[in-house]
Amino acid sequence: MSKLTKNQKLAAEKIEVGKSYSLAEAAQLVKDITFTKFDASVDIDVRLGVDPRKSNQMVRGVVSLPNGTGKEVRVLALCTPDKEAEAKAAGAD
Repeated sequence: MSKLTKNQKLAAEKIEVGKSYSLAEAAQLVKDITFTKFDASVDIDVRLGVDPRKSNQMVRGVVSLPNGTGKEVRVLALCTPDKEAEAKAAGAD
């Protein structure tokens, strides 16, 4: 078994085993124990109690991020040459 690093030990000290954190507390805790120099992602698992094999119980959704994804939006239009000016006027690159 490998040894814990210094940062892993500091993170383990801040987490209480067996405690259920609220969403706000968990988000703040993730920010406190992160030692990386890049933007990391967080996975959330939610038990909804539905049967995915039944078509009437499928769960789908979309989340809009508050600040977007940070990426520049580009529009590609595949059209005939006579519609090219109209597509560029509508915002296509």
